[in-house]
Amino acid sequence: MSRIVVLGSGAWGTAIALSLDRRRGHEISLWAHSPEAAEEIIEAGENALFLPGFSIPAGLAVTGDCAAVGDAEIVVSVVPSEFLRSTLGRIRPYLHPGQIIVSATKGVEDRSYLRMSEVIAECLAKGGLILPVGAFSGPSFALEVAQGQPTAVTLAFEDAAIAARIQAELSSETLRLYTSTDVIGVELGGALKNVIAIAAGVAAGVGLGYNSAAALMTRGIAEITRLAGACGARRETLAGLSGVGDLVLTCTGSLSRNRTVGQELGRGGKLEEILAGLGGKVAEGVLTTRAALGLARKHGIEMPITEQMELILDEGKDPREAIRDLMMRPGRDEH
Repeated sequence: MSRIVVLGSGAWGTAIALSLDRRRGHEISLWAHSPEAAEEIIEAGENALFLPGFSIPAGLAVTGDCAAVGDAEIVVSVVPSEFLRSTLGRIRPYLHPGQIIVSATKGVEDRSYLRMSEVIAECLAKGGLILPVGAFSGPSFALEVAQGQPTAVTLAFEDAAIAARIQAELSSETLRLYTSTDVIGVELGGALKNVIAIAAGVAAGVGLGYNSAAALMTRGIAEITRLAGACGARRETLAGLSGVGDLVLTCTGSLSRNRTVGQELGRGGKLEEILAGLGGKVAEGVLTTRAALGLARKHGIEMPITEQMELILDEGKDPREAIRDLMMRPGRDEH
């Protein structure tokens, strides 16, 4: 039996906690950002704000106490990228040698352009602590994981032995984990596909069809692979669950918040109003777009779809004009 704390009581964090509790054999705690948020979940018997309709089992502890992290052997971080540093600053005093951290947040930090595992490692190092930090990513909508629908994802640690151990701890009959040592590829695949999902939503919002969606996804994975490869990822990782698999799901599934944001932009909506309409839920691709371009410029990588998404998101460019500019780029060889 392992003691596991899931950091972050959003939809994805709650779904992971429910999945781990369903597996049996572990002590699971779901950590909310405040005692008040934890109490709301406890009193309602469900996460009414982010994942309504799923009862919190009696054996699943919900807490807002940072000290709870100190009891864990495994910490699964599902904190949105923009709040990760501040959260780590709060819990760092309770972390200690011997713990293992799994990052399940799909994002790239704005301005620093760091992956989530790099942010975690950097924050821990400031306190003189070094822990194994891995990544958990793949095609996985929170709702379906909470429902117990069969889901497969990739779990990456630089140390294959640690990856194998965590694989054994988290796998169940509804959650299948494949291991990898390519942390970079797994993280960037999961983060960058959100940008392409916004683009796919934009295309749908302006009324484009299957041809356009297929083109965007195919050229989108080409952009992701170029940038991830320049950062040290392996190409085969981007052809797997955390790359193509997650991209297809997020670009086509109606449960995708990033696709929904793009779709509303394509219909003429304003970004601030669209984000407010998410009810506190996060569309990581909005922040990741800017960070991805910063990372791409750092490595001298061309990302035309991402560039147009930044213009739509940050400068209010007309989506139809952005699509036209993509189509009228000079011709080139596919590879």
